[in-house]
Amino acid sequence: MASFHSRTNNSPSQSHPVMNDVEESLERLKASQATSTSSICANLASLRDLHDNINNMIQMPSIQQELSREQGQNWINELLEGSLMLVDLCAFSRDIVQLTKESVQYLESSIRRNKLETSAPSADINAYVVSRKKINKMVSKCIKNLKSSSNQNFMALPAIGAMLIGRYFQSSLKIQDAYIRKKV
Repeated sequence: MASFHSRTNNSPSQSHPVMNDVEESLERLKASQATSTSSICANLASLRDLHDNINNMIQMPSIQQELSREQGQNWINELLEGSLMLVDLCAFSRDIVQLTKESVQYLESSIRRNKLETSAPSADINAYVVSRKKINKMVSKCIKNLKSSSNQNFMALPAIGAMLIGRYFQSSLKIQDAYIRKKV
């Protein structure tokens, strides 16, 4: 029996440069630790770069061919659903930051009103502590729901698209989580 090696057009020996850019952006986000405001801002900039790279990837002819098939419609719907989840997460983050800001302002106001006393009334402090616990519980529940639903939503996508988009949303969740926890 003769043994021979053949190559197909479907599996190139090297990745497309756009795919490499997406991978590099994902690795940068994965390796980063969002602990300070400046690192969160840097991660958001990296996330923007990743988003641009994914847009470039979607414009590739091979990806466009996949999207033009019937299966591509399901993929587009899943991507749109994932994007809506991310928008919901951003709105939730904004609401949480606003709630935190309001509770801190109320506590500061209470402290200023009672400046002659040694501390703010215990009822105001307790209200602040309760609001922080409530916010932490809301954040934990939201992140848990988003992580479980984002993993389920990308199961129907083509393998490489699912991997890249799933990692994109995981990076987004990581940055949002760090931002929310920094504010709370």
